[in-house]
Amino acid sequence: MTLSLNIGNLFNDSSSHALLDELKKRTSEEDILEFEEKFNSKNEKNLHIYICRFLKNRAISRGLASKWLITIIKDKESKIDTLQKLNN
Repeated sequence: MTLSLNIGNLFNDSSSHALLDELKKRTSEEDILEFEEKFNSKNEKNLHIYICRFLKNRAISRGLASKWLITIIKDKESKIDTLQKLNN
């Protein structure tokens, strides 16, 4: 199955189902972060926005959403810490 990552402004059923399916395939932190980087480079809105929408619309469980969001946030915090250490 090929997933078009360019969801853009539309948030229709088929694109959201495809995105959910793709995310559910990602089980390791590495896979999640790799997909996030690829997704964010090809879409107007970042992946965490879509994950929050899924959560708000109850399209995914809180546990699954928290796993993805914690992984993304921890990565961002790690990058910020690294940059701060380089600047000091």
